Amino acid sequence: MSHALVPEATPVRTPAEQLRLLLVGAGGRGTTYADYAAATGRARIVAVAEPDPARAAAALLRHPDAVLFDDWRTLAELAPDADAVIIATQDAEHRDPAVRFAGLGYHILLEKPMATSEEDARQISEAVEKAGIMLAVCHVLRYTPYTRGVKAIVDSGVLGDVISVEHLEPVGWWHQAHSYVRGNWRREEDATPMLLAKSSHDLDWLSHIVGSHVTKVSSFGALSHFRPENRPVGAAANCLDCPVEPTCPYSAPRLYLGCLGDPVRERWPLNAVTAARTPEGVIEALREGPYGRCVYACDNDVVDHQVVNLEYASGATASFTMTAFTPFTHRKTRIFGTRGSLDGDGVNATVTDFVTGREETLQLGVDGPDAGSGHGGGDERLMDAFLDALVTGDRAHILSDPATSLESHLVAWAAERARHTDTVQTVTP
Repeated sequence: MSHALVPEATPVRTPAEQLRLLLVGAGGRGTTYADYAAATGRARIVAVAEPDPARAAAALLRHPDAVLFDDWRTLAELAPDADAVIIATQDAEHRDPAVRFAGLGYHILLEKPMATSEEDARQISEAVEKAGIMLAVCHVLRYTPYTRGVKAIVDSGVLGDVISVEHLEPVGWWHQAHSYVRGNWRREEDATPMLLAKSSHDLDWLSHIVGSHVTKVSSFGALSHFRPENRPVGAAANCLDCPVEPTCPYSAPRLYLGCLGDPVRERWPLNAVTAARTPEGVIEALREGPYGRCVYACDNDVVDHQVVNLEYASGATASFTMTAFTPFTHRKTRIFGTRGSLDGDGVNATVTDFVTGREETLQLGVDGPDAGSGHGGGDERLMDAFLDALVTGDRAHILSDPATSLESHLVAWAAERARHTDTVQTVTP
């Protein structure tokens, strides 16, 4: 069968043949990867495991040849003929399918974070190494044109040795409310700490750009604003009943009704709220579901701002800030080297040469920063790289191996230990 172990550099299928993929989890991220893979014409989805009937039915409409399963375990028992599996279940449900499908010999595209605990992430890494299969963790920022441009500038030596980095993740006020106050990632016990759920991208990105391993980390942060004591006087439990709603930055009706008519915003964030595309349907969803709740009356506990200080084996240092209280836009990065500096905004990078004093601004990226617009091109290029790896058997197309992906997660957990204990943590691979 084609999912049996494949020696490195041996093609799984010839370029003329379509790759066969399994999809485990047909939510927003899984749908993005599967739909793009099929749209390239290079692959087709042959089976989907999704317990939610509405999502399963929607997946079947997009992939009519796929066989549906309501449980990934049943799919694994049948072990159909396929080259790889896309695993995009909820964060806490990554370990078991990843370990099982690795043991069956399927190559894996795994949504980040790898898992919700260090032990589970290590088990996935060990299972992949033991099976000898390829694993691509969805560190999509590595694959964007912007990242490739910044990495090329750093590696060219024009900045000299990288000494320090400032990096900002502007989560966005409404995005925080959508995903991390009202949404699925609002509670650590149900998902992961905010740093892992939202910023494992950034910790991985920083190591990739600096080109060195993290050795020490400290961190500070808290849930400061989205708390009951900050609830405005007279505010109701649901935005639809609230006299304060018109002047509240976190108004659910303003956000979600404002998505109607915009294909990108209807895809995300509105698709997490409702399949309806009418004002009446949106209002009903806000009345009956979690997304209409007052942001000061939810059961959220993840931080809304955090800073992380990093020391690398090279001697370089970095400061990373994640905050909810920004516009929703690209990450911002300043890189300081011995011969020059770089100031980047996710689209453009301005390089200053210390010898000549000359400044040059380069346009490196073009797309939007969010999931709805493909993470600045990262979603598509990640999938292209994974398909290339499957066709050629060459792991080099995947920009992070299992050990590298695991490392960024270990840094996040070390940062959380540092935050909770007011200590500096040493990172041990």
